[in-house]
Amino acid sequence: MDLLPIPFDQFHTRIFDLWDNRWFLLTCGDFASGQFNTMTVSWGSTGIMWGKPFMQVVVRPQRYTRHFIEKYDTFTLSVLPESYRDALNLLGIKSGRDGDKIHEAGLTPVASHAVAAPAFAEAELVIECRKMYWADLDPAHFIGIDASRIYPRQDFHRSYYGEILAIFGRETYLA
Repeated sequence: MDLLPIPFDQFHTRIFDLWDNRWFLLTCGDFASGQFNTMTVSWGSTGIMWGKPFMQVVVRPQRYTRHFIEKYDTFTLSVLPESYRDALNLLGIKSGRDGDKIHEAGLTPVASHAVAAPAFAEAELVIECRKMYWADLDPAHFIGIDASRIYPRQDFHRSYYGEILAIFGRETYLA
């Protein structure tokens, strides 16, 4: 992973494009022990909360990754080059419970710099986070959104806020 460290104030990207079109790999667990899982995410947010830069992700209760994000304190969000779109699709559909989907996707887990959760050698951007807050989405709090359409099984996401501890990326992500 030959990525440059990127200071928060020099991180530059089209963040809505990353969330909506490019997607992230949310990876939780511990690289050193080999206990981790990843999944594709395209719902979340980026900003400042409680005076700290953060990434917020949501995970449904039935996802295998939920076990890992609950058990471990850190996670990474990796952006892959567009040539890995098939891998992102596979990692969003298949469960790590059923086999080694990371290997099947052709990805190489690598140690992160500031957190226990791994990143991927193929990534062009890695954001390393430590959990700082979680909350369950409450169906009574939706305004102007048909929650029954999004959650017909009532499997509401749990939201996790992670303080950004480090960002590593290609030079194109530097302001």
